Amino acid sequence: MRKSTVLSILFALCLGACVPGHNDYSEYADITSSGWAYSHPLTFIPTVADSTCSGTLILSVRHGNAYPYRNLWIEISHSGTDGMVRRDTVNIELSDIYGRWYGSGLGTSFQYSDTVSREFRIFRDSGLKIRHIMRADTLPAIEQVGIAFISDDNR
Repeated sequence: MRKSTVLSILFALCLGACVPGHNDYSEYADITSSGWAYSHPLTFIPTVADSTCSGTLILSVRHGNAYPYRNLWIEISHSGTDGMVRRDTVNIELSDIYGRWYGSGLGTSFQYSDTVSREFRIFRDSGLKIRHIMRADTLPAIEQVGIAFISDDNR
């Protein structure tokens, strides 16, 4: 074979390795500038190819420097295999005890991601609801909340 043909094949194989799995999913929801109200849960409806798949669920939070707390308590509601709604409570620590943000970012905006579960099962067209369960009714300086699902078939 010619050298250019071999290089083309190797290049195509490398590009194929970079393609996300057919069950991977990610989405962000914008929070209004007035803050994230307890009564306004965020709904995500993952679009996956299979009717059910398992993998890793990652939660991401984008917040401003004016966020007044070290952490963010989140409740994630989702359907289980038996059709019952499951509620998981997650504490996302956004800064250390000295107020230094863990996330990365530019200026006064930071993003922090944390793995919620490595054995999360997702069902096609079944929603996930995320709401904060902090003591304050409305949280200031939360800009976006997002989820990413990386299916086991991509590992």
